[in-house]
Amino acid sequence: MEKFTPYEKLSKKEKKKLDSEKRRDWNGLNPVTRVVEDERKEYKRKPKHPKNYDEE
Repeated sequence: MEKFTPYEKLSKKEKKKLDSEKRRDWNGLNPVTRVVEDERKEYKRKPKHPKNYDEE
């Protein structure tokens, strides 16, 4: 049985090892490259009903 050591007193390597064990896994999914499936609701800058017809 290992002796208990508080987190603050652990070395950088040991802290990194503990932190990596606690993190969750994305199961091969890259969150950065995800694409929104429904693009209908995206923000549109143009007004729906312009004051002048020339503004379109």
